[in-house]
Amino acid sequence: MARKKPPKNGARKRRILALMHESLVPPETASAEQVAAAEWKTEYHVVKALRQLGHEVRPLGLGSELGVIRAAVEEFQPHIAFNLLEGFDDVPGWDANVIAYLELLKVPYTGCNSRGLLLARDKSITKKLLSYHRIPVADFAVFPRNRRVRRRSKLKFPLIVKSLTLDASIGISQASVVEDEDKLAERIRFIHESIGTDALVERYIEGRELYVGVLGNERLQALPVWELLFQKMPEDKRRIATERLKWSLAYQKKHGIDSAAAQDIAPEVMARIQETCKRVYRNLTLSGYARIDLRLDGSGQAWVIEANPNPQVAPDEDFARSAATAGTDFGALLEKIVTLGLSWEPTRWG
Repeated sequence: MARKKPPKNGARKRRILALMHESLVPPETASAEQVAAAEWKTEYHVVKALRQLGHEVRPLGLGSELGVIRAAVEEFQPHIAFNLLEGFDDVPGWDANVIAYLELLKVPYTGCNSRGLLLARDKSITKKLLSYHRIPVADFAVFPRNRRVRRRSKLKFPLIVKSLTLDASIGISQASVVEDEDKLAERIRFIHESIGTDALVERYIEGRELYVGVLGNERLQALPVWELLFQKMPEDKRRIATERLKWSLAYQKKHGIDSAAAQDIAPEVMARIQETCKRVYRNLTLSGYARIDLRLDGSGQAWVIEANPNPQVAPDEDFARSAATAGTDFGALLEKIVTLGLSWEPTRWG
């Protein structure tokens, strides 16, 4: 397939093929109120900002066919694909296969490579790799479907039960934190039957919920440590990022849920957290950009919960807000993500 050569990194204008779910292709124009409440909010902001930067952007909605990508590449001849997918054919995690397809087509793309996506999306593999490299993770166990629940004595209560493979806090609620055998079995059964995946059970870390954005391929930049705040949460409730907290604006307002740059953490602890997140990024072979989620306990020990390649990058989301705090506005952030994508070489593994 003959393709035009991309411009040098210093060129201002590029052809960008923006990949997204077919139901999330944004309208060309929308009011601020429509955008704020829309499921396609991120897609709208990314496409609009890239165009304002002078790029020619073509949104491409994907359903269950890969052929439309090849057709668009042959016709549009993009310099890069901007990946906004979180799955493919309505299967979460299959975006890794789309990225592998782009690698086979030798089309540059933004965000994480296919190997990093596969490793990070399996929380069990992630924790095993991090444990091997002596990065602090809580004790955990996987409970497969159609198996009897048997807790190892090493796995001490309280425990938190979640889906092994799904992101976006799917299946997580206040009931996810359990303190006895009966509740443990009940919650594992809920994940198996209602969510439809194996269950990951890990020791619950009482403490602060922190996020750290990381950008880069070889040389890494850790963004300021960000914190999820629970300003009006009742004392008897756990401070965890539940599915309802993530998606319900009414719930967020009622309980004073917000996020901001973390405060009252010693500089040496901040630096240690950022360095830990860079180690996570490297050991999971991530590229482009990612967000690392942690819990900070009362002793100042940070525990890695999971890595999230290609996190949401809307201007009002944690990743972009953290970048803005570091002096990188939304347009500059997207430009950096594009530049990182153009400089990434998937064949380095060959």
